[in-house]
Amino acid sequence: MKYAEPVHCHIVEKAARDLLKERGVEIIDIAEIVHKMQVQYTDTLTLEECIESVDRVLEKREIQHAILVGVELDKLAEQGRLSEPLQSIVAMDEGLFGVDETIALGSVFGYGSIAVTTFGFLDKEKTGIIKELDTKGNQINTFLDDLICSIAANASSRLAHRIRDRQEKLREEEIIRRDIEERIG
Repeated sequence: MKYAEPVHCHIVEKAARDLLKERGVEIIDIAEIVHKMQVQYTDTLTLEECIESVDRVLEKREIQHAILVGVELDKLAEQGRLSEPLQSIVAMDEGLFGVDETIALGSVFGYGSIAVTTFGFLDKEKTGIIKELDTKGNQINTFLDDLICSIAANASSRLAHRIRDRQEKLREEEIIRRDIEERIG
């Protein structure tokens, strides 16, 4: 059955943010990864700037949709409600199963090549909360750990561009306009 009206963006964003919290992920956990990735390029970077960047990334529909789909699949796998052999593949986080990375990677493309390469690095290195999610024994996070890589990579890329904009002394209005366009695109 198809719904007549689209779901309002605020409802979708709230649901995505709520799912992150429900699964034990706080915005600051992601911001700490972003800070670690970007502080080497600007020693004045604050954790607050990283939190703000993560928040802006979470405003993008593509990210929200990926979170909704990925976490739902993780939860269904925990409940044993996926069909075999998918149930076993997701539950064991099968190494050759790339659908989890594909969904997360799909939401990285909006932030350019920096986000793509950062995603690959984070997926390999399993930094911070990503490692915790990847090794949590009582919870299936096959999709979620990759989604956090995606969010952190996007926020890192977004910050890298904001830092360069400020180094080039762009007017704050222009930086804001670029950011708004980036979130829509």
